[in-house]
Amino acid sequence: MFKVVNWMIVSRSQMLTDLLECRWPQEFLVKLTNAHPCEMAKLLSTSPNSMVIFDLATVDVQQAYQLQRIVEREHCGVRTVFLNFPKQVDAKFLIHPSTTAGVFYVDASLKDIGIGLNEVLKGRSAIPQTLYQSMMNVDNDDDSDQLTIREREVLHALLTGRTNLDIANQLFVSESTIKTHLYRAFRKIGVSSRGQAIAWAQTHMHEVRV
Repeated sequence: MFKVVNWMIVSRSQMLTDLLECRWPQEFLVKLTNAHPCEMAKLLSTSPNSMVIFDLATVDVQQAYQLQRIVEREHCGVRTVFLNFPKQVDAKFLIHPSTTAGVFYVDASLKDIGIGLNEVLKGRSAIPQTLYQSMMNVDNDDDSDQLTIREREVLHALLTGRTNLDIANQLFVSESTIKTHLYRAFRKIGVSSRGQAIAWAQTHMHEVRV
């Protein structure tokens, strides 16, 4: 007898969840739970799930990062998959080597996703080769665990109460670039919110070499 596994889809799109409910339970022998982003943590703690699938077309990257951190910290053994992963925004900071099982770009077809998820069910990963290689290049950098100069600048700016847009204007970059620097810094210093980052910076920034 085949064992039915439980997956959770975190999305604001009812159309997507309805579409997947028509295909995946039969294709993968899974039971699907649909969760709004604000409900994920509660539902995940009350129901057994082996995988959480984030729809990045409807879940903000910052919120997805925070939810991914919850999975990492509190749900050992649960793997994560990202659908509609952006190509134009550097979102590699979302991917955690111990939990992320699959990444599918915005132009991936349901057939491509199905093939990748079959690999995940076999215990393998379904991360695009180019993305995987770029992650390995970052991880092999001797300074990968250190805050970059720009990340330090952004953390310093947080202490002054500036918004992301204010910081972007100050540094002559886009607001999305500032978000990327923040998420990378968050992962390096082990925090998951702006308030925690500010508290960390107040204690540690004077110890960081610039």
